[in-house]
Amino acid sequence: MRITLTYNLKQEAQGRPQDYFSECDAPETIEAIKEALESKGHKVSLLEITSVDLISYFKENPVDFVFNIAEGTRSSYRESEIPAILSLLNIPHTGSNYLSLALALNKATTKKILKYENIPTPEFQLFSTGNEELRPDLKFPLIIKPNREGSSKGINKSSVVYDKNSMYAEINRLIISYNSQALVEEFIDGKELTVGILENGKMTILPILEIDFSSCQKSGEYFYSWRMKEFQGNADLGLTPTFYCPARLDEELRKKVERVAVRSHRALGCHDISRTDIRLKDGIPYVLEVNPLPGLDPLESIFPKMARAAGLDYPDLIEAILLNASERRTVN
Repeated sequence: MRITLTYNLKQEAQGRPQDYFSECDAPETIEAIKEALESKGHKVSLLEITSVDLISYFKENPVDFVFNIAEGTRSSYRESEIPAILSLLNIPHTGSNYLSLALALNKATTKKILKYENIPTPEFQLFSTGNEELRPDLKFPLIIKPNREGSSKGINKSSVVYDKNSMYAEINRLIISYNSQALVEEFIDGKELTVGILENGKMTILPILEIDFSSCQKSGEYFYSWRMKEFQGNADLGLTPTFYCPARLDEELRKKVERVAVRSHRALGCHDISRTDIRLKDGIPYVLEVNPLPGLDPLESIFPKMARAAGLDYPDLIEAILLNASERRTVN
């Protein structure tokens, strides 16, 4: 099969926040996916999406399939850009369609859908100007996040706030630094879990991964912040979470968490692959967000960790994503 791998290459921030390009992929990840696909007999070409006129490129370069991990460019719903172009040109691709990616990138919209579906999610409020009054029913502590970002961009120790002054300072930091609305969400002090799903009609739920932050006292960050992801394992910074996969859950709780992840995956109309991040407190799995475009770094990303726990090595995981999309294309 002739496959084009579409991606954004990670680059220097240059005057922007340090984590500005954290969603983009390192050359090592691009090469690992390429090698995985080639090991399965596919012919792979690479396309860094900011380097060409995409519509002209795909018209001039016939391709059987696109393996898409691109984060897009500058639009508010950037992750949907490549699927939208491919849909226009009738080119099949891995992963969710442009609508699901647009919905999932907007955390507040995702949470509205979850609430409509009666899926537990922390109470929240969206701030656009930084001058809005806080809803009186929202309870501190709160966590402040950019509304349309991933990879924990903009989230650090100061993101968890305990009073209004700190809250408004964080809201305005995010609005100014990331040109983004700020999501104010009740902070759930519970067990951090993430659930990976592979689907091509038949759904595979990967072993749930638990992230234990009890060894991170030095950092003061007890959640998956950007620093926790970027400098994972750095003992000097206290960024030493412990991963358990499968998670330490009894059978009843495991099934409950899995059901919530599956319902979230379906509520957003995800295809092929998704990762749902959850905080478990008092037996309630609160969905924080759904990521239909999870990271695939073979060494650091969570999704490959869960796949390995399920007995899938990296080339088999990459091939499974492609085959899922291929079978879905055949069915549709």
